[in-house]
Amino acid sequence: MKSVHLLLTSCLFLVLFVTGCSDRAQTGPEKIHWDRDACERCRMVVSDRNFTAQLRGGPDHKIFKFDDLGCALHWLKKQTWAEDKKTEIWVTDYQTGEWLDAYKAFYVGGLTTPMDYDLGAIAKAVEGAIDFSKAKAQILATKHSHGGH
Repeated sequence: MKSVHLLLTSCLFLVLFVTGCSDRAQTGPEKIHWDRDACERCRMVVSDRNFTAQLRGGPDHKIFKFDDLGCALHWLKKQTWAEDKKTEIWVTDYQTGEWLDAYKAFYVGGLTTPMDYDLGAIAKAVEGAIDFSKAKAQILATKHSHGGH
């Protein structure tokens, strides 16, 4: 009986140790390693703190980093799990650099973004801002000459 109790205690300790050592969150954006992390789609270095996007999804609920919301949305549409409701998309507020839930953010045009999709995210609606569904439609309708980007 003592050996079973010891085995169960050891297993519990091991599980707690392994889960406690993980520095990866299960939701939300992760820290960007500026000028080192590469965009999942175009492989350019992520360096502009005002137009960055992250996506968390797929079978492993893995994080993917992008230099522009446009890259994130074009990359996502090619994934088998693109319509999964558990997929999270995070964007940086182009004015503050703070992370925003992309689905709740608003988007203003006429901005110079890393991949020229020209939309910046903001937390609150302003005149001329569009919601996520309109921003997504606009981005996916955009054609670029960035080497197939």
